[in-house]
Amino acid sequence: MQTLSANDYVKYITQQVVRYLDTPKEERSVKKARKKNEEPPLLNKWFGVLPFAFSLLLKKRNKK
Repeated sequence: MQTLSANDYVKYITQQVVRYLDTPKEERSVKKARKKNEEPPLLNKWFGVLPFAFSLLLKKRNKK
């Protein structure tokens, strides 16, 4: 993995901020709403993939 120097990091952050500010407000709000709708289930968000794996295990046992 390549590490960034301080100048490269500042340059990257500046580019991201400028890109964000250049997008129209309507487009940002649409993107934010779309991302919110695609949000993962609450259990996955709080506890990671373990609840999902556990639920798959339970479903698999119930089918047999």
